[in-house]
Amino acid sequence: MAKDAEYMREAIQQAKKAETMKEVPIGAVVVYQDEVIATGCNIRESSQTTLSHAELIAIEKANQKIGSWRLEDCTLYVTLEPCPMCAGAIVQSRIKRVVFGAPDPKAGCAGTLMNLLNDDRFNHQADVASGVLQAECSALLTDFFRKLRQTK
Repeated sequence: MAKDAEYMREAIQQAKKAETMKEVPIGAVVVYQDEVIATGCNIRESSQTTLSHAELIAIEKANQKIGSWRLEDCTLYVTLEPCPMCAGAIVQSRIKRVVFGAPDPKAGCAGTLMNLLNDDRFNHQADVASGVLQAECSALLTDFFRKLRQTK
């Protein structure tokens, strides 16, 4: 889609917000009818909560905004490929489309290790687009972890 890069830039802004909080820089936005209705960034370290992934935060905010657990006409943009937990939440929330930037070779469940979003054994599948602004999304993570190693 033509607007994928535009919305991914908003997800990147969320990732940069996470980085300012000394969090792994991952950001997400939920788009409904060409409007960003929810944002989220990774806050796992500051919250000390396993569920504080960018996608889950954005999904919860989108549920509140729409007033429903069903996000059937929404697209989720996220800087890093969803993990199994987030992919499960995407399936359960009925998100129509997922667009991610960087693949995740350690936990990616939108095509890298497996694709939970397109498994026809589930009652819902999401369309997946990968590699949108991949270099920029990957650089955020690479730079973050390089700096972290240098300070230790």
